[in-house]
Amino acid sequence: MSTALDSRSGAGESTPAPAGGGKALRRTGDWARRAPLLPALIFMIIVTQLPFIGTLVISFMNWNAYYPDQIGFAGLDNFITVLTNPNTRSAIVTTILLTAGVVLISLVLGTIIALLLDRTFMGRGVVRTMMITPFLIVPVAAALLWKHALYNPSYGLFNGLLKGIFGESAPQPDWISQLPLTSIIAALVWQWTPFMMLIILAGLQGRPLDVIEAARIDGCSAWQIFRYMTFPHLRQYLELGGLLGSIYIVQNFDAVFTITSGGLGTANLPFIIYQIFYNAKEYGQASAAGVIVVIGTIAIATFALRTVSSLFKEEAR
Repeated sequence: MSTALDSRSGAGESTPAPAGGGKALRRTGDWARRAPLLPALIFMIIVTQLPFIGTLVISFMNWNAYYPDQIGFAGLDNFITVLTNPNTRSAIVTTILLTAGVVLISLVLGTIIALLLDRTFMGRGVVRTMMITPFLIVPVAAALLWKHALYNPSYGLFNGLLKGIFGESAPQPDWISQLPLTSIIAALVWQWTPFMMLIILAGLQGRPLDVIEAARIDGCSAWQIFRYMTFPHLRQYLELGGLLGSIYIVQNFDAVFTITSGGLGTANLPFIIYQIFYNAKEYGQASAAGVIVVIGTIAIATFALRTVSSLFKEEAR
């Protein structure tokens, strides 16, 4: 009888599942959640990583389309040639000046406009939408607009304004010929200021308004509130805007190609790569120059990602 009872009690007890089965189930669940993302991941690898690997391989090759029989391994010769070329060194300086000028001016103007748009006034939503418009225009179209509608010495808006203000004796400068790099910087500042404005405006929305109101009641001036409360709060947003803007502007090709065609000392690194690839047909040197630009961009992107990470950590606190 005791044997029967033991057998019944044993039959009623549940057998514990092996530990390996739980891990297998968890792995199956993880793959089930990740599976829908695999097509997008594969597509991104095909679109971005495979071309870069191909560019990296070609950068170590002696490959000129005019001499197809002389294709071979070149080692680091392409990188040495690119870095020792006077045109490339000049393009590096131009790229730094162009990027720094556009980013700094856009940040200052974007901050001022964001502070104005943060106030409450009638039609604020419409004004904000209109201020974003330059950033939504196709870059080539924006460059053509500045080149022909604004800078043209015969019928451009700028010379028309000078003539309207100072009369027929007003100077009629050729803006692109006399101020080539400044002309490109002005066009890019007009297009990128809304981007900086959006980032700064988002930062202004997260200010501790109760603390600011308390400071205003205690007699702090508007400048003191901005200097000691608003500006420190916006520091990370300014860094984020500067770094993200640098990543995109350092790769700018449209404005340089459209406004000056790379002449008058305005050729930046992307334009030099275009010349090496399409004009000289030096695929190896063009790929080496492209790899150098990618390395520089990755360095900037690393700082940008760290800034974004620290920004999220501050918001979480």
